[in-house]
Formats: sequence, structure tokens, C-alpha cells
Amino acid sequence: MPPGSALPDSGIRYRVLAFLCLLSMITYLDRVAMGAAASEIARALFGPGTGVETLKWAFTAFTFAYATFEVPSGWLGDVFGPKRTLIRIVLWWSAFTALTGLIAWEMTHGLYLFGTGTVALGWLIAIRFLFGVGEAGAYPNITRALHNWMPFTERGWAQGAVWFSGRLMGGLTPLVWVVVVEWLLGSALGLAHDLRWRIAFWIFGAVGIIWCVAFAALFRDRPEQHPAVSSRELELIQLGRRGEESAHAGVPWWQLLADRNLWALCLMYFCAAFGWYFHITYLPGFLERHYGVAKDSALGGLFKGGPLIFGAIGCIVGGWLTDRWIRRTGDRKWGRRRYGLLGHLLCAACFPLCILAPWAWLFALCISLAAFWNDITMGPSWAICQDIGKRYAAIVAGCMNTIGNLGGAAANLITGTVVEWAKRYYAGKLPELQAERIGYDLNFVLFALVYLTAAGLWLLIDATRPVAGQHDLADNRGESHLPQNN
Repeated sequence: MPPGSALPDSGIRYRVLAFLCLLSMITYLDRVAMGAAASEIARALFGPGTGVETLKWAFTAFTFAYATFEVPSGWLGDVFGPKRTLIRIVLWWSAFTALTGLIAWEMTHGLYLFGTGTVALGWLIAIRFLFGVGEAGAYPNITRALHNWMPFTERGWAQGAVWFSGRLMGGLTPLVWVVVVEWLLGSALGLAHDLRWRIAFWIFGAVGIIWCVAFAALFRDRPEQHPAVSSRELELIQLGRRGEESAHAGVPWWQLLADRNLWALCLMYFCAAFGWYFHITYLPGFLERHYGVAKDSALGGLFKGGPLIFGAIGCIVGGWLTDRWIRRTGDRKWGRRRYGLLGHLLCAACFPLCILAPWAWLFALCISLAAFWNDITMGPSWAICQDIGKRYAAIVAGCMNTIGNLGGAAANLITGTVVEWAKRYYAGKLPELQAERIGYDLNFVLFALVYLTAAGLWLLIDATRPVAGQHDLADNRGESHLPQNN
């Protein structure tokens, strides 16, 4: 606490953090729902027995659009403030979440909304692309809001809390899907099977709209605009912020794009997202087809969501560890770097174990541990966006998330393509499921190699070197004025 402050810390920043954590949960609820529904959507489009790899272009469309519109949405947050930008984002993606439930819907006998087969798939690709446009910028603008509201000594754990909330909700979404679709809409209400998953998308879309109403009423872009913030809390938030004002004009784009530190961060995040997207796209269908996990099983729902639940824990642990190291040593460079390097090395070690797992629970454990170690890096990664971005924090976060999600888009396409290649190559030589499993195992090897690359890139990332020639107040070891807490 700043010495000499008369009023108590009002703690309004923690209420803001709670709002942003709730938003993070909604983003994952809506995007993970696609993976949970993938088997049903593939069935609605092409009939029973269709593998989820047929939806690879729909998976890719979301991640490509999400990546493409990250920087423009981050720029909007820096210029116009996170409040208006986030409300626009959430309303947009909520509408396309609801529209996903209308794909290949039989309105009357033989008449389908958005058609069937490849026609319906084309519409689904378009809807998922536009859904990605909407979700783009959510996390850069959450980062912008946290930059405005959180002292730098709380940035790592705050980012970790945001990612913990999202990952946890993503991990619980398959279980929520079982409860809503199979138990409530199915067993309790007796609705037709094809109608249940559609209603779930409509419900999830409505949740986002409710959040927007509350957010519009209660949030302010900056702490000095909030009537309940005490002078003591405002002083704490603003400590050491000289030179970090908002970027309303004159963004030095060429300097940003030529910054090697930023490129190392972005390429690391490309690798971090590459293997991760498997968890929210192919994993549920993989477990059903290759380990016999039942669609209406609560335990199966936890297996499907395990990587995100473990990842949620990793997010909060990683954020806490990076801030703890910096508070104790003042070394921001290695306080961010060490946990990124460790996390991605151990993540790479877990994927080969997935190939050897004979049982569903053991496979779920191995891939969940991979997600845990990957997500140890989330708090440090997003805190670095604030550390080196400063007045351009949302733009830097948008750049990182853009490249990261291009990695996810590449992974969604490559994963499905490798599986399809294996099925074609071994056609007539091996049973279809066995050939399909070979394709997935090849992907697990590829994921491990990509995460080893990510670990190497961490050695090039320096959290004490701001982008675009901004002047840093820190010395080579971080914040020299930090108290040494042992």
C-alpha cells in the first residue's frame, strides 16, 4: 500500500476483475460448445457415423477469423476504451452462437434451414467465421481493462485469474452440455434429440446478452471514472505508471511490427496454441470413437473437459508464481521467462504419453497434464503484453493472440488433414478406426515438437524491453523499487 494514504483500499478493481473473469467464462462456454456438439452437428450434416474431421474447415474458420480480427479489435479498445468495444464484441458473437443452432434444422418434412450436406457445411463455415470475428478482441480488451485497473505487481495473477476462469468453464462445458442437453432437455423434457443441441446454443447466446446489460451499467473504463474508488486504491493502481497513458492516436505500427521481442512473443504463442486447440475441437469426438466414452456420461464429460480444468489450475498457478518471483527478486525478465520455459518443456514431454495410454482415464490424465503445463505459461505471457506494451497493451496483446490463433487455425486444419490422410493411406489395409488412430498419434508427436520449439522461443523474450521505443522505468532486472518480500 502507498504510505500515508488515509482512506482504505476500496478494492473496486477486484470487482472489475470478477466481471472480466465472468466474461472469460462465457467466451469458453460458447467456443467449447462447438466441440461438445461436433458429433451431433456432423451427424445432422452428413448422417450417422460421420467423423468430426469432416468439420475441420468449420473449426479452422473460427480460429482464422478470431486471429485476423484480434489486432483491429485491440486497437479499438486502446482508442475507444474497453467498455464499448467489449459490449460490441459480446453482442456480436452471442448472435452467431445462437445461429449455429439453426444449421441443417428440418423446419418441415424435407425442408432444411441452411440446407444439408456440403451446403449446410458451407453455411456453418460462414457462421463460425463470423462468430470468430465477434470473439476476436475479447482477451486483448480484457488485457486493456486490466492494464487500466490493476497495479503491475498484480498483473500476472490477475491475468492468471482471467484465464483460470475461462479454462475452468471450458473444462466444465462438456459436463454442462451433458446436464443441459442429455439430462434436462432430453430426460426431463423429452425433446427430440436433434432439437436439444440447438436449444443449448440458443441458451448460451442469451447468457452473453445478459452479461452485456450488467457490464454496461456497472463498468467504467478507468478507475478515476468510478465513484466508489478511494484515493488510496487509485494511488496504488497508478503507482509507477508514468508513460503508460492510453494510445489514442499515432500508433507506431512499423516500429511495433519490426520489434524482435514482440515477434518472439507472438511465435511462442503460435506454438502454444497449436496443440491446445485439439482440446476444444477434436477431443470429444476422439474420446467417443477411440475410447468408447458415452455422450450422456458425466464422467465422460469430465474426461473431455479435463485438459481445460487442469489448464485452469495451471493459469492461476503460473500467474501467482511469476508475480511472486518478481516481488521477491525484482527480476521481471526471468520472473516471466522461467515459468514459460519450464511449462512448455514439460508440456512437450506429456504428449508422447498420450499415444501409449490404453484406457480413457489414463489418456485423459496425460493430455490434461499437457494442458496444465502449457497453461502455466498463460499468466506470464499475457502479463508480458502489459509489461512491454504499456500504452499499446491491447495492440500488443492483439498481435500475440492473432499469431497464436493462426497457430490454432493451422492446427485445426492440419490435424483433420493428417487423420484423413491416414484413413486414405491405410484404406483396405487396416480397419478404419485403427487407421484413424494412427493419424491422431502422428498429430500428438507433432504437438510435442511444436512445444519444444515454444520452449526455445522463451529464451528470446524479454519482459523488460518495451516495444516501439517506449521508455521503460525499470532496470535490467525489472522494477528496482519493488519491496523484497521473503
